[in-house]
Amino acid sequence: MGRDKEQTRQRLIEAVGMALSEEGFQGLGVNAVARIAGVDKVLIYRYFGGLPELMEAYGKSQAFWPSREEVLGQEEEVIRALPKEERIEAVLLGLLDALRQRPQTIEILAWETVQQSPLTAMLAERREAWSREILKDLFADAEPEDRSLLALASLLVAGFQYLLIRARRGKVYGGIALDTEVGWAEVGDAIRRACRAG
Repeated sequence: MGRDKEQTRQRLIEAVGMALSEEGFQGLGVNAVARIAGVDKVLIYRYFGGLPELMEAYGKSQAFWPSREEVLGQEEEVIRALPKEERIEAVLLGLLDALRQRPQTIEILAWETVQQSPLTAMLAERREAWSREILKDLFADAEPEDRSLLALASLLVAGFQYLLIRARRGKVYGGIALDTEVGWAEVGDAIRRACRAG
């Protein structure tokens, strides 16, 4: 029985991502989530308490945002010993790869650019908390003069998130073929160059 409950909880969490990517935040509701998950909506209240708590569970899940282990791999201690520029490079390249595997997250990021709500704010705060944790753990040695390097990292994340959003509907941006591995390798090379020049 416990395993069935956990499987149903997981299906509901995953259904949130599907509902958001298909219908946006306006279309998100207990009925849509329950329909996509193939369960009675009463289970949302029983297992989570309501839609806000289910959204919070989704925001904390790897279905929405990658874990630090996924982004950093098994090399976290090795990465921690690198110069700051190379640490930032490793985090950014790992994050780019992880987000490329999450088309629903990209759809949600696209919706967030045109629609603001308490739900978008909650998911944005989840991402910010992830970033703060990475900064605290990997860049505890950052000095005031490193602010521009960390700002560069933020700009690069914003840039590749935009390219991921654009890639949903367009094949090329600024001469980069977003529908090919070659194009994404060019993006990765640009990230490396920017970090090392920073």
